[in-house]
Amino acid sequence: MWRVIIQCSAESWRNHADAFKAIAAKYPGIPLASKKMKGDERRIMEYQLENVGDAEDFTDECLTLEGFTAQFESL
Repeated sequence: MWRVIIQCSAESWRNHADAFKAIAAKYPGIPLASKKMKGDERRIMEYQLENVGDAEDFTDECLTLEGFTAQFESL
């Protein structure tokens, strides 16, 4: 299993939330967490995926959105 961790600023979320949701819907992942941080309002989202290829592709697609960072790790 793999955990994909995505972060973005509040502004990036406002500009690209719909695009991110469309990307996330393409992958058979389980949402583990979605946090809106106090203060700067940045977002941190975590998803669990079974297939490493899906985790890599999900990460790569998230990185195409301006202001988004993404990484994955083994669970």
